[in-house]
Amino acid sequence: MVGNNPYAAYQDSKIQTASPAELTLMLYEGAIKFCNIALMAMEEDDLEKKHTNIVKAENIVIEFLDTLNHKYEVAKDFERVYQYIYALLVEANVKNDKEMLELALKHLRGMRDTWKEVMKKAKQGE
Repeated sequence: MVGNNPYAAYQDSKIQTASPAELTLMLYEGAIKFCNIALMAMEEDDLEKKHTNIVKAENIVIEFLDTLNHKYEVAKDFERVYQYIYALLVEANVKNDKEMLELALKHLRGMRDTWKEVMKKAKQGE
């Protein structure tokens, strides 16, 4: 529900008008944001906040897994990376392991940066 919040209305509009490539980038950014919030929560010893945000990041990774297009050979590689990131997130959550969460974050940033490059090259090819 957007209500009278102009920022929420803008965000809602931004999502509804985004291309699939832009939506993917937004999901990467979201997963990174949730991991960063979870890291801060770990430092504050706020287990509930840590758990909630890691689960949000996990859900985004699950969305990536669920939407892979397996007609492309590269999907298998993406599937392995996403499964690895998901496993890191689960372990980080269960064991309250900051290093595992930071490793998952590093991989998410790498995937996001690669995606940005793909988007830039696709735009240049138009």
